[in-house]
Amino acid sequence: MTHDLVTALRPLLTAEASAEAYSAGTEPGDLEQAVWLRLLERLDAEGPPLDPQRWLRRAVRSEVRRTRRTSRLERPYAGEPVDDPDRDPEQLALAAARGRALREAVRRLPGRCPRLMEALLSPEDLTYREIAGELGISQGSLGPERSRCLGCLRRLLTPEVGAR
Repeated sequence: MTHDLVTALRPLLTAEASAEAYSAGTEPGDLEQAVWLRLLERLDAEGPPLDPQRWLRRAVRSEVRRTRRTSRLERPYAGEPVDDPDRDPEQLALAAARGRALREAVRRLPGRCPRLMEALLSPEDLTYREIAGELGISQGSLGPERSRCLGCLRRLLTPEVGAR
């Protein structure tokens, strides 16, 4: 039974891992290995999932989120923080000012755009399906809505960027 499950899921896992690995900054093979391990642990503890394809897709997304969180927490051993030019007080102040300007511009957007942009910029790394559910719109309309909102945001920020 386990062999049949692995054989049936292999093509789907290969496709999902290839599609998601780049966004997590990892190799598809590493992502596949992590999901296979998760499946084996589940088989030992609970048995096979009721909907294996759905379980696999969710496991891939979960591993991608875990990889992103882990990579954000990792710090390089080489170099002192004072030697990092991106961390000098002036650069930090400029980055904070840019972030404030962006958040202010997002708040000034029309209609559903502020909520959509906040969801897209969320540190929770929501999927399109989760964002669509949160906003109460169809997943298919999310892309066009995002494009429209980004166009509005671009028009709002152009005078500010040009003034600097």
